Amino acid sequence: MALACLALSPSVCSVAGDSLQGQHWGGALSVLPGRIVVMDSYQRMWQKGKDNVAAALEATYAPLPSDSDAFAADYGYPTLSVGVRFHWNHGVTMHKTQDRTWGMAQEVGYDSRMGNAASLYGTFSRPFFRTSHWTADYSLSVGTTYSRRKYDKDNNADNELIGSRWLIYFGAGLHLTWRVAADWGIRAGVDYYHHSNGALSRPNKGANFVAPSLGVVYMPYYKEVVKASPMMRSPRFNPYWYVDLTVAAGAKTLEEDWKQTQYKTPPDDPAYRKEHFKVYAAYALSADVMCRYRRRWASGIGVDAFYGTYASHIRQMDETNGYDERHSPWSFGLAAKHEVFWHDLSLNMSLGVYVFRHMGHAARGLEKPYYERIGLRYAFRRLGGLQVGANVKAHYLKADYTEVTLGYPVRL
Repeated sequence: MALACLALSPSVCSVAGDSLQGQHWGGALSVLPGRIVVMDSYQRMWQKGKDNVAAALEATYAPLPSDSDAFAADYGYPTLSVGVRFHWNHGVTMHKTQDRTWGMAQEVGYDSRMGNAASLYGTFSRPFFRTSHWTADYSLSVGTTYSRRKYDKDNNADNELIGSRWLIYFGAGLHLTWRVAADWGIRAGVDYYHHSNGALSRPNKGANFVAPSLGVVYMPYYKEVVKASPMMRSPRFNPYWYVDLTVAAGAKTLEEDWKQTQYKTPPDDPAYRKEHFKVYAAYALSADVMCRYRRRWASGIGVDAFYGTYASHIRQMDETNGYDERHSPWSFGLAAKHEVFWHDLSLNMSLGVYVFRHMGHAARGLEKPYYERIGLRYAFRRLGGLQVGANVKAHYLKADYTEVTLGYPVRL
């Protein structure tokens, strides 16, 4: 491109550059008639209506081969999108009929509803198959959701899905796009998306949806990436080892408190089915040995230490209820770690097993002996690679708490 511009007039080069810039940007409009996923037998008892409809509008940016972006070449020229999605959830209803399972909770005379919502999110879509007329890709999305309705003890008492108006949004999808014209395509696929508050308030069962999707895609960049993809080679990457040191501070409400007020509190008690709960601090330290074996990937193993300030409260609850259990604010685990990089932004994931954890009687049913952590981090190269991020820690995909992180990689 630069050599061509030397042989052409500045005005011609300017027009060519503007043309390529315009080819970076596209968009998509999709509709998703979905259905809520019932996660367990407990939810099956009160989940009634399950259908919803969503519509998504996205602005898309595509790096081009002319950008000389090594990450884009490694990923096969993905697309990055910012989207808005509207969710019509009025058909998602809940109702607990009178049953001994609910303890002291009394049946209400109406169906609770999830309520409509709007999400703002970013999406990374990577093609794993691309020809002149067809593309298959997977996508990952993360963002935030605002819900018009949440749990309310007076008029939405059986809504255990959503306990706050502001929520974390996560999505994933598989799509097939048929290029019907030079810059246009029709896209069909299957999408999964999730709303929850990361245990920052209660209730927090979370809402999980699966939906077929159908939409139209504007992609002026397509002819550039499809003809260049087979020919492009990213610059050589030299693997290296490093130690990743991370400190984290998080916050959570306790499911034990929620269940106490729902099922073990008489209806005439002011705390019966209450909406607001104490927020407890949680802290973590991690030391991971990692190998960055590709520009876009690193994997390793690590040691995690957790400290929960809520342990003494759980001890008091167990003593009150007559349970003789061991309690400790400290927990330790061993975990497999994986990180996916896009320039200075990364998605980090871990799957760990506790080697020491004593969180009382209720934890036996609410937790698993393993845990997951997933989140985003951004590295500041001018600060030596200092990383700032946010994670959700979970047990069997059920949020334990939400945390912010500060990390520093030490290269070996």
